[in-house]
Amino acid sequence: MKAFRLDDLDLERARERGAYLRFLNERHFSMGLYALEPGELDTQKPHAQDEVYVVISGRAALTVGDEATDVARGSVVFVPAHVEHRFHRVTEPLRVLVFFSPPEG
Repeated sequence: MKAFRLDDLDLERARERGAYLRFLNERHFSMGLYALEPGELDTQKPHAQDEVYVVISGRAALTVGDEATDVARGSVVFVPAHVEHRFHRVTEPLRVLVFFSPPEG
């Protein structure tokens, strides 16, 4: 079994001074924790994998392709592979679980 605590993952991510921490990489999917602070820019590029975002805390807007929506704790959003997407208008510290399938390279 592999078990994780979100608080511990966020501390590890912060220690590594990055917005993203991949913490699980399996044969068919991978998972990470993504974090943005208010006013911080989301600089990610489209991915070669499908992904799902699960917002665990914070508030922001998310644009996927030409559609935008507000997200907050409990929001779940699917982003198809190769589609431009970006979090913006981050108004509360944002923490997002990210699921990639197939696993990110």
